Amino acid sequence: MKKVLASVIVLFSFSDLANAKTAYVTDSVEIPLRSADSERSKIVKMLTNGTQLTIFQDTNENGYSYVQASNGAEGFILSRYLSGEPSARTQLEAISKKLEALQEENKQLKSNHATSQEIGKERDKLSNELTELQQTAANAIQLKQQRDELQERVVTIERELQQYKRENQALTDSSNQDWFLYGGGLSLFGVLLGFILPKLSWRRRSSGWDSFN
Repeated sequence: MKKVLASVIVLFSFSDLANAKTAYVTDSVEIPLRSADSERSKIVKMLTNGTQLTIFQDTNENGYSYVQASNGAEGFILSRYLSGEPSARTQLEAISKKLEALQEENKQLKSNHATSQEIGKERDKLSNELTELQQTAANAIQLKQQRDELQERVVTIERELQQYKRENQALTDSSNQDWFLYGGGLSLFGVLLGFILPKLSWRRRSSGWDSFN
């Protein structure tokens, strides 16, 4: 009978082991921040593990320190809950965040490396285009200078042409005036001949008549 009972107990023990689960002790605790250095005083705020505090007054005779939380709450907390370094969990969380940030930075650097190659190609392309634009601009400036010189030459030639026209007009006017004077002189000469010749003829006739008489 005892052997049977022992066997039943062993079977139940193995059954409990088969149904057993794995668990961990949590370190997530909350510490009360009190209005005075007593366990009976009012709780101002519950502080979670890893909360950063500023100590205004060190441990007193009741084992409390006067502190201020990062959100501005002030009060008393048992000094045995204070540590000069963050808790292991807080440090682990900080390290994990830093690791994630480094991994993300690594991905970003790899992406930037590929992007930098594309940027380098784009930079070379833009550099070539800039060189072409500079050459085009230099040619444009040279063409503008040549155009300005040609315009100045055209203006100079037009001025010279106008000067020649004025001189030709003056010569033409002078020639017309000379011909007018010549014509007037000839007309006057003809008039004088018209007066003189009849008189000469009359005198000759008069001289002839006198000889017959």
